[in-house]
Amino acid sequence: MDKTNWPIFDRFVLIAGPCVLESRKQALEIAGELHRIAGEFDIRPVFKASFDKANRSSIDSFRSIGTKESLDSLQEVKRKYGMLVVTDVHETTQVAEVAEVADIIQIPAFLCRQTDLILAAAETGRVVNIKKGQFMAPEDMRYAVEKVKSTGSDSVFITERGSSFGYHNLVVDMRGLVIMKKFAPVVFDATHSVQLPGGRGGESGGRREFVPALARAAAATGISGLFVETHPDPDKAPSDGPNMITPAALRDILSVVMPIHNMVNRCH
Repeated sequence: MDKTNWPIFDRFVLIAGPCVLESRKQALEIAGELHRIAGEFDIRPVFKASFDKANRSSIDSFRSIGTKESLDSLQEVKRKYGMLVVTDVHETTQVAEVAEVADIIQIPAFLCRQTDLILAAAETGRVVNIKKGQFMAPEDMRYAVEKVKSTGSDSVFITERGSSFGYHNLVVDMRGLVIMKKFAPVVFDATHSVQLPGGRGGESGGRREFVPALARAAAATGISGLFVETHPDPDKAPSDGPNMITPAALRDILSVVMPIHNMVNRCH
């Protein structure tokens, strides 16, 4: 499925924001930057931030500013900027509360085979973003998509975030983006794809210098959108700092990615 009639994919989608919500003030500042950048390129912005980082490497890692404060912050982003918001869930008990705020419910990569979680997300009527597991073959994501569709909803898309390649490393097989487009719209996660999982002794590392090249390559396959975690000072971020980029760097990447995307669309 290369095209969809959902309003979200009537144009190129930019899903972006900090890895985890750190404060309402910061969320609004980053959302404002994304709103401005998206307007410049005439693309659809979706604000992304985790309300709770349950899948951290270490028990000592930062997880959340609290569920209520985080969800209230997402609601404020929606109110102020009119943007769609997405956040991830890790347990079925979280789904109903999150669905009251989130327009898109994200299934984390490590949980992309969790049937009950996927079904609970789909049954809310929200759009479901299933992140492809680092351990999954692209053709096997068909079955995760079918779980959503079994509820009567076709509001589902897949996000590629790299595949495990030995210990503490990920690679991206660009063929997978083409394969998965047969099942659902595909978004490319350019920042998690350069992550080095668990590569810093209890926390993940990353190689953000490779984000632009991977984003360009993914755009050439005809993706429906780009997923990028962005932060005003990535090196001071409490989660995923080494692979996050600044809003200014994101703008520079889009200035190259969008012409590639537009050219591919014209060819098809």
